[in-house]
Amino acid sequence: MRVEGFARILYCRFWRRNPVEVFGAMPITVKYFASLREHMGRDQELLQASKVRTVRDVWLQVSGGQALPSNTLCAVNMEYVDNSHPVQEGDEVAFFPPVTGG
Repeated sequence: MRVEGFARILYCRFWRRNPVEVFGAMPITVKYFASLREHMGRDQELLQASKVRTVRDVWLQVSGGQALPSNTLCAVNMEYVDNSHPVQEGDEVAFFPPVTGG
């Protein structure tokens, strides 16, 4: 599924097609930051909204079924939420590793 999603992003960008034409609905944009970006091997992808209902579902879909690490921060449309927060088409979901500093 990840390859398919990435291929659709490339298709949309290369041919300058509207994602709605390719996905059938406005997709969810999933973004990864810092070490999660390195772990996932990409900084973002598009996900079909009809396959997910919550932030947890988004993570399970993009991670191949791996559990969401308990200390991962999640945001929907630039607002921090917990992983049970609902998502809908057109949302932007972001995953951040825990931040530490002094």
